[in-house]
Amino acid sequence: MDTLGPWVVLFSALLVIVLAARQMGEIFARFKLPLISGFLFVGIITGPFVLDFIHTENIPQFLLLDEMALAFIAFAAGAELEMHVIRGYFRSIISIISGQVIVVFAIGITIFILIKDMIPFMAPLPQPEVWAVALLGATIMIARSPSSALAIIKELRARGPFTHKVLGATVLKDAVVIVIFAAAVSVAAVLVEGSAFNFLLLFQVVFEIGIDIGLGILIGLLLRMISMIPFRLVKSALILILGLSVFVISTELHDPQLISLPIGLFSEPLLICMTAGFYVTNFTRLASDFQYTIEEMSPAVFLVFFTLVGIELELDVLGQTWLIVLILVVVRIVGIFVGSFAGTAIAGDRSRENALLGFGFITQAGVSVGLAKEIGVEFDSWGPELATLSIGVIVINQILGPPLLKWTINRVGESYTQAARADFDGIRDALIFGVENQSLALARQLNNHGWQAVLVSRSQENGTTLAEEDPKIKYLPKITGDELRALEMSRADSVVLLLTDDENYAICELIYEQFGVENVIVRLEDRANFEKFYELGANIIQPGTTMVSLLDQFVRSPSTASLLLGMDPQEQFLEIQMNNPELNGMAVRDINFPHDTLLLSISRQGDRVVSHGYTRLKIGDQITVVGSPDSLAELEVKFEG
Repeated sequence: MDTLGPWVVLFSALLVIVLAARQMGEIFARFKLPLISGFLFVGIITGPFVLDFIHTENIPQFLLLDEMALAFIAFAAGAELEMHVIRGYFRSIISIISGQVIVVFAIGITIFILIKDMIPFMAPLPQPEVWAVALLGATIMIARSPSSALAIIKELRARGPFTHKVLGATVLKDAVVIVIFAAAVSVAAVLVEGSAFNFLLLFQVVFEIGIDIGLGILIGLLLRMISMIPFRLVKSALILILGLSVFVISTELHDPQLISLPIGLFSEPLLICMTAGFYVTNFTRLASDFQYTIEEMSPAVFLVFFTLVGIELELDVLGQTWLIVLILVVVRIVGIFVGSFAGTAIAGDRSRENALLGFGFITQAGVSVGLAKEIGVEFDSWGPELATLSIGVIVINQILGPPLLKWTINRVGESYTQAARADFDGIRDALIFGVENQSLALARQLNNHGWQAVLVSRSQENGTTLAEEDPKIKYLPKITGDELRALEMSRADSVVLLLTDDENYAICELIYEQFGVENVIVRLEDRANFEKFYELGANIIQPGTTMVSLLDQFVRSPSTASLLLGMDPQEQFLEIQMNNPELNGMAVRDINFPHDTLLLSISRQGDRVVSHGYTRLKIGDQITVVGSPDSLAELEVKFEG
């Protein structure tokens, strides 16, 4: 028990830091900065060189978390490499990668050789080892950050030519960099050992890369099996454990005695994991499910990983070599812009956004940090110093890159974030798309409860006979933002979509991006489309399973089911937005509720609040209550002011 104590304290402290980083990320987001910048900021502040909340000697104990996160990032990078998505931009992507790799690699080696006397650990090295350092340092400069790009692109829901080129080039480029890194380490090892260059080395490098790709396919087969597991939590845990096992396998391959070979094999775990993700996405039928699981896990993994990156930064080394770091940062940025310009020019791509393309490749993080850390392990005499210097460059690029990428995506008009919600106008409006018996009955029932329900038809001849008191039917000729605006979508409090899945999705996406209606209900036809509606925050109803769930509720809890269906006319549900400034900050126990009402829940900024007598209400809270119609009307007046 005594040995477990320090571990419990350490990981409890990390949990507190991660929760603080999550809040800071949201604060950064309010100022239009990336979430991951907030995570990094908290990690730096709580790390050994500022508040010392986590001590330097404790950092190695986070190695397993680092490796699991790096493996996950490589899985995610491979999963994003969908050939059908980037095929249309393949020529431009290959040209961009070629231009950047050649230019940055050449400039990187040159600058390391020119400033070697300014770098303390390089000055006394013999010339072959200077070349080894320059080779590895330049390789790190080529690397980009799939994790940062993915985080920003997912945060902005970005799509379009610029985004496809940046994402495709980023993922493919890191695959290229990992291959180059594997070759560079092998060559650097020969230079350090002083051996004569042997062309057999090239065959060894190719052999090692082939083994990594083969292992990647095997890991991909295991990922395919894991993706078939129905339990999300188990599936997520197994993906992380499998990623960690890849690092263990790679370590074993380094030891010649364990693999019964005359020499150890350099195995690159990131290449293995990236190959595995690529295989599942492009060569199995479980791509959608695997990508959904990755998508679901990404926020938590990114949160932990970037917080740890901030904690592990050696700010003292950064302070000693800040001038060298700045030189390398500037040289790298220049190389990226020159390489991007050369690549697009060779490809004949004259898109207007190409002038800003370089801003999409500045960020470095996950893969770059992983490669830098591996240098520290492989070359113990000067490897740690080069790793620290490289991480210093990575940090500056990580600080500059995400805001610049976010700004650039917004600048080229490829950001599709959720629109702000309109203020409540005092009248509850509902738009119901699709005219049929069910939608007509729903509109009538909503009107009876004081809502203003409007039916929307895609056809002018809907064949439905309406009574005089029934709601009017409006016609939607085309699914565009202007047509939805003509339907006064901005006033809607709820939208019900009962059309085909394709029509429902087109409307749902426009609502998300242009109108910000929070309560969108979708009747789903095909279970395969669940994920894309879920990403837009829609409430999804599947007719095939809804009846079973309702019957199950009647069997297990008949009184609750009766209440939910409104079978008791004396009891109804109502969701009220708290807008009364006189009740702001007042505890629930101090509010006089009618005796026949019950407070069920309080939602604040999309999160459910654990409500009890001492919970204090705030302006904008969504309060769900159940009670008689008269009492609910009384509460509605009280809370809405």
